[in-house]
Amino acid sequence: MSDMTLLRIGILIAGLLLLIAIFFFSRPRKGQQGRRVPAPEPARERREPVLGDDGEVVEDFEASREGDQPELDLEPSGLPASALGRREIQDFDKIVTLVIAARAEQALRGEDIVVAAEKTGMVFGHMDVFHRLADGHPERGPIFSMASILNPGSFDMATIHDMETPAITFFLTLPAPVPALDAWEKMLPTVQRMAELLDGVVLDDGRNALGRQRIAHIREELRNYDRQHEIQRW
Repeated sequence: MSDMTLLRIGILIAGLLLLIAIFFFSRPRKGQQGRRVPAPEPARERREPVLGDDGEVVEDFEASREGDQPELDLEPSGLPASALGRREIQDFDKIVTLVIAARAEQALRGEDIVVAAEKTGMVFGHMDVFHRLADGHPERGPIFSMASILNPGSFDMATIHDMETPAITFFLTLPAPVPALDAWEKMLPTVQRMAELLDGVVLDDGRNALGRQRIAHIREELRNYDRQHEIQRW
């Protein structure tokens, strides 16, 4: 054979060996056949609740953080912990707020807040805050909720032992899963009892001490709210 023919044969053999190597190394390894690698999920914007200086929610507190939380075990209610307190209806037209403030030169400790919340029937859930749910119907969302006055308002259970806040705020977002006046009659004693347990002071939405006159005024407002919505339903 001529040198040119030998060269061509050599190139052909080298090409075949290269194709065999590519085929061999591109095959899935044993134990990985049939395994599907999930595509990475797109990053999602984390939206936290924001509270104004007066303790009112100034950003839609129900802006969904679905996907931010890992899937948790089911609670006795049948709902995952991250779903406890999620509103069925995202639209709302009224918010009633109360505040428990620490006394002068003091602070409310995270551990104490958790204990007081549990003693008054509140549960930790959606948005990493506490909620009071409708008895027997947790899926209907919160009757009212409680957050820290400090931005972003949520409670980080991993650091709750070190947490301190000057105040916590309770907010009743209407419409609620129960009539507005009924929701208020559940929120008020809860706030008053938690204030006793935390040795705090109950304030209204204007940062004034909550007195009988203000309580009566709020009751009348919510009574009218229920009347108006009853008329609209008819």
